[in-house]
This record gives sequence, C-alpha cells and structure tokens, in this order.
Amino acid sequence: MADTPPDITETELLRSELHWSADRQKAEADYHAEVETNLRRNFAANLAHGLLGQTGFRLVTAPTFVPAYIYLLSGSEFMVGLALASQWLGNALSSTLGATMVEHRKRVLPIGMLIGWGMRGGVLGLALSGYFLPPDWALVFACVFLMCFGLFNGIQSVIFNYLMAKVIPLRLRGRLTGFRNFAAGLTASGVAYIGGKYFVEANALGNGYATTFLAAFILTSIGLSMLMMVREPEPPTVRARTNFFHRMREIPGLLREDKELLRFYLASSAAALGTLAVPFYILYATKSIGMTGTNLGVLSTAFLLSQTGTNLLWGWIADRFGNRLVFLLSIGTWALATLLLMEAHTLWALAAVFAGLGAGQGGFQNSTNNIILEFGTREDLPMRIAMMNTAVSAMNAVGPLLGGLIAHFFSFYAVFFLSAAMLAVSFGTVLFAVKEPRARGLFH
Repeated sequence: MADTPPDITETELLRSELHWSADRQKAEADYHAEVETNLRRNFAANLAHGLLGQTGFRLVTAPTFVPAYIYLLSGSEFMVGLALASQWLGNALSSTLGATMVEHRKRVLPIGMLIGWGMRGGVLGLALSGYFLPPDWALVFACVFLMCFGLFNGIQSVIFNYLMAKVIPLRLRGRLTGFRNFAAGLTASGVAYIGGKYFVEANALGNGYATTFLAAFILTSIGLSMLMMVREPEPPTVRARTNFFHRMREIPGLLREDKELLRFYLASSAAALGTLAVPFYILYATKSIGMTGTNLGVLSTAFLLSQTGTNLLWGWIADRFGNRLVFLLSIGTWALATLLLMEAHTLWALAAVFAGLGAGQGGFQNSTNNIILEFGTREDLPMRIAMMNTAVSAMNAVGPLLGGLIAHFFSFYAVFFLSAAMLAVSFGTVLFAVKEPRARGLFH
C-alpha cells in the first residue's frame, strides 16, 4: 500500500494562519501608508471636485430652479412632482448596479469618470431642450433628462463616496465634506443669485432657466476634470466578482446581521419621504410674494448660503462627536423650518425659513453620506452606500408624486404637516434605536 501523506498538524496549521495574518497586516499597513503619502494631493483634488461639481449640481437639485421651471412649462403641481420623481426614480434604480460594478475592482476612478460624464449629459440635455423645443416637448424631455441625470447620479454617488472612503481617512472626512460644501455653497449662492436676477429675470439667451442649467453643466464638467489628480490606492482585498442577481439575494442577510444598520436605513427613508414637500417650498413662497427672478434668486441664495454657513459646523460636530449627532440636529432643524414656513408671508421671513431648510437638508445629506461609511467592513462598503441611495432615492421618488397629489387635492399646508411628521419619525428612530456607529470601530 502506498504511503499516505501525513496529516497537517495543528502546529503547522497555526503557523500557516499566523503567516497569512502577518502578510495581511503588512498589506494593510502598506495600503494605509500609501493613503497617507498621497493625502494632501487627494484632499485637494476631492475639494476642487466638490467645490465646482456641487456648485453646479446645486443649481439643479436646490428646491427652486427646477420646480419653478417645470411649473412654468406645465402650470401643474402634479407635473412638478412627476418631474422630480422621475429624477429620483432613476437614482433608485441604478444605485445597487453601481455597487456591483465597482465592489470587485481595486481601482474605481476610471469607471467613475465615465459615469460622471453621463450624469453631466443629463444636465446638458435639460438645458438644450429648454433652448430648442416648444414648451410641451420641453416638459417631456425635461422629465427624460432628469431621469437620466438620476440614473447616472445613483451610480456616481456610490463610486465617488467609495473613492473618498479609500483616499480620505475617517479623521478628516467630516472636515473635507464640511469645508467642500462650505466653499461650494458660497459659489453656488452667488451663481444662484446671478441665475435668478440676470438669467431668469432677463431671459438670458432666450431662456433664462436653460441658461442657468447650462452654467451648471459647465461648472460640473470642470469639477469632474479635477478628479484626474487623484492617486487611488489598491486595497489588499476586494470582494470577488458576483452576479448582480446573486448579490441582490445577499442583501437581506446583510441587514439581518446588523439590526442598527437596518434601523438607520428605515430612519433615513422616513426622512427622505419628508422631501415630499421640497418641490413645493418655492411654489408656496411665490404664491405669497410672486414668482419674479429676483425673488427666486434671493430664496435660492438664502437656501444655499445657509447650507454653506452650517457645513463647517456640521463637519466639526461630525469629527468631534460623530455623524449621528449631526443627523439628529439637522433633522430637527429641517422639521422646525418646515413648520415655520407656513407662518412666513414676506420675502425676508421666507428667506430666513429657506435658510433653515438649507441648513437642515445640508446636514442630513452630509451625515447620511458619511455615517454609512462607518457601519461595517471595507469589502461591503459599496453595497451599503448603494442600499442607502436606493432606500433614500425611492422615497425621494414617491415623495414628490405624493406631495403633488396632496397639494392638488388638499393644500400646501397638508403637504408640510405630513413632511414634518415623517421627519419626526426619523428623528425618534435614530434617537432611541441607533447608536453612534463610529464607536464600533469596524471601518476606518
């Protein structure tokens, strides 16, 4: 009988495991050393990208120009809701696809650049349809291009949040996002005032709204080019490439393993449903004081300047005390401003309320984008980001439609009360059922 190979002893197995562990630790140490070596360059690139990109995109996503433009084309609150819903539906449909596109890749920047240009194409299409199509067709294509914008945004947000988590250590993310949004808010508020006063009111180039969206396209395109400066490290481990549908079947298990993550998703979804009132802030305000370009510019500037002024504060609180506290404070501010909106009937009172809305929504966006990075391991990070985007975007899609129906059949007041109620549910869920994830120390 031939000799059989000897069994591997426990000692040999332990040595093998220790050797693998040492190799893994060295690889992790090398990875973090590369992050620190390129930190100054990557911090500057992310800051420049965020400054110019967010300046442009805020002209599209602020609750002023697009809702006012759609209402001008249609004269219908429901169509305003439908147009905004099409954007968020695109976002919800594509986020998980974005995760499966990148979670097996050691470098994600190249595909991120490609998706980024697709997203900016939606903004360019929104501008060109305004210039060259009659109002009925411009309305149809506005919905189409907003959906395209949302589709690419869903993928891009996963890729670029994952990229930021790779190149910016946890200790600096709050300051980066806070200062980036602060700087972007300053420039966006100035551009918003110019857009309202000199583009919309003066009907620049024959269509002031289209000119505003064209300016957004130019700014975001320059911002995207800044990311070419990034030096992206290759992590020691990534997930194996997985079939999209197989990966989707793994999501329930991921949620069962982390109940607090599930509760945070539910809280964020409730807050996102509170955005059902967002497209109607400007419509309610302009019914009180008139829809002029100057009024549109003042309210847009108040909203964006407030996001600007509070972003540094939100970033400091996040780095000092954690993003959970930022989430709670911003949700409370947003709910209070929504209730106060119903008591504001002059331009400057409305401007103060829009400042509160900007502060609250800015803090909500910053905290959800950052806190989701802290709940688990690096390998599952793209899917966690995607699941967050899908949950929030789905509610953002349902919200404007629901808000449009309620505004049409009942009143703006009913829309605002329901929004405040959903924000209260979100606040209570995080306050009582979600602990600060940073204390778990799972991802750095």
